[in-house]
Amino acid sequence: MTAASMFFLLFVASSLLLTLFAARRTHSSGDFYTAGGQLPAWQNGLALAGDYLSAAAFLGAIGMYVGQGYDSLVYAVGTLAGWPLLMLLLADKLRALGRYSVAEVLNSRFDDPRVRLLGIISSLTVTVCYLIVQLVGAGKLLQLLFGLPYLFAVGLVIVLMVLQVALGGMLATSWIQMVKAVLMLLCALVLAGGVLSRFGFSAPALFARVAQIDHGQLLLPGKSLANPVEALSLGLGLSLGLLGLPHVLMRFFTVADSRTARRSAGWATCLIGLFFCLNIIIGYGALVLLAPESRFHDAAGKLLGGGNMAALHLASLLGGNWLQALIAGVAFATILAVVAGLAISGASTISHDLYALWLCHGKADPKREWQLSRLASVVLGVVALLLSSSFQNLNIAFLVGLAFAIAASSNFPVLLLGLYWPGLRVSGVLAGGYGGMLAALLCILTGPAVWVGMLGHAHPLFPYANPALFCVPFAFVAAWLASAGWRRVKPVDGNGAGADTASGHGN
Repeated sequence: MTAASMFFLLFVASSLLLTLFAARRTHSSGDFYTAGGQLPAWQNGLALAGDYLSAAAFLGAIGMYVGQGYDSLVYAVGTLAGWPLLMLLLADKLRALGRYSVAEVLNSRFDDPRVRLLGIISSLTVTVCYLIVQLVGAGKLLQLLFGLPYLFAVGLVIVLMVLQVALGGMLATSWIQMVKAVLMLLCALVLAGGVLSRFGFSAPALFARVAQIDHGQLLLPGKSLANPVEALSLGLGLSLGLLGLPHVLMRFFTVADSRTARRSAGWATCLIGLFFCLNIIIGYGALVLLAPESRFHDAAGKLLGGGNMAALHLASLLGGNWLQALIAGVAFATILAVVAGLAISGASTISHDLYALWLCHGKADPKREWQLSRLASVVLGVVALLLSSSFQNLNIAFLVGLAFAIAASSNFPVLLLGLYWPGLRVSGVLAGGYGGMLAALLCILTGPAVWVGMLGHAHPLFPYANPALFCVPFAFVAAWLASAGWRRVKPVDGNGAGADTASGHGN
């Protein structure tokens, strides 16, 4: 048995063991959705960090440093900037409402089926897009490491995901996210320490070596940031997209009170900031150390397996097969944990938002809802398997962009306005939510990733790959115009007084 197989089986067995322990403590829909709502701040902060630090943040980010150098920093900075905003704007407000999801938060103010449906559609769209990306990554990783057929590899991940979510719910997902976050930080520390050891444990010495490559261009903005509008739009999409991701927002319902929710976001901010700082050292270290090693390159001089394999090659260089196997195992555990977090968010949207809130108007049997949430995780897994098989050979970058663009342009504006603006009406929620969603979809489909990259046209209709700079303001303006333009003759009661319509109900 190879070292990679040993670590792979170890992480699978550990996740199943944690799931079994969590299953014994999951007895209700509240336990399933929110882990009982009693996680301490440091645990929920670890789980938040684990939820967000996907394989893209680990393997993908390091590969971007090797391929693009400085340009990859915008992803780290844009991502990190969203966490303080999340802590200041949404964390305590969401927890104070005591709801499970985006749709229920909106429903708490606007008791209108159209608003519930908006929350359901936007949340499911973001979740499914993100889930497909993670499953394609998992399938390709297992295919590369173990030679497994793609569909078998993705099917294996989905089986583990369904077992974890259906049996252990949010508690199992939280525990696995915590373990995964700790493992990722430990691996990052080991790799960063190994890189620095090659430069006398001096970061300036590492960057001095990077400055000698290509006349120091790798320490300066490159092609992808040459257009300031593109760079600003990307950063805005990453920052505000975080504030609209359903599987991240759901984590603020797993703690006891608003203060703990804020502290959870603070823990997550520090942990993610530390991880991205270590990634800078690892990424530039891989750029410098792998370049002269011909064994990691093909005949054309390209990195074997592509840029996403840079971290694994660096681990092999620094610590041999065992360290490479550990990094590969942690990468798989990372994908499995993120997939589980997305699955429980999607299952919550189907069972709680679609069934309990929309179809049953909030009068569903809790036991039946809990049973449906388990079935929803299976259905979601089957749908994700079919979709991921369709996208496995296509450029899926637009799915990531679409997920963040919809989260930033649809979920975030209506959540922020719904929590802070008394003048928001149902018409404003619908205009802002659907308007932002459709604008993001249209910009992505007519932009460079799809219109040129996938459809083969010479020039994109929308010139920017990242539409957040245009779609987010559009959503806010649409919500304001629809709310400000809302007019209705107030019904008159028996005393001749106008009925109060300021609450936002019944537009």
